[in-house]
Amino acid sequence: MEYYYWLIAAIVLVILEIMTAGFGVICFAIGAALAALVSGLGGSLTWQVVVFVVVSLLAFIFLRPVVMRFLDRKSKDVKTNAEAIIGRKGIVSECIDASQHTGRVAVDGDDWKAVSEDGSVIEKGADVEIIKLDSIIVTVKKCH
Repeated sequence: MEYYYWLIAAIVLVILEIMTAGFGVICFAIGAALAALVSGLGGSLTWQVVVFVVVSLLAFIFLRPVVMRFLDRKSKDVKTNAEAIIGRKGIVSECIDASQHTGRVAVDGDDWKAVSEDGSVIEKGADVEIIKLDSIIVTVKKCH
């Protein structure tokens, strides 16, 4: 009849995992769920505890690193805020001319101060690609 306790523990641990980041508590929830299975099959309390400890430890050693690597890889692929405009296309809204200290580019509805990659003049209306962001100034190259 102890399997109810193990199931309650597993549910509480899953809820705690949802509230935390790190994928650590879920390993103990897996151990508790398997301990509940052992209890339901008539295993003694000693076996239930052994299964809980061993399964939790194995999940923590083998499952958690795989999941953390997967989650970490995903987060590095996503660019956010201003860095997301690097590689995007824009339209020159004010002639880019280093000698006149002018130049602006419209990208996704935002207007950025711009300089050309090679110092060349890029006329208004030209299509450009954002290649670098330095504070509030974008460096662009003309699209061909």
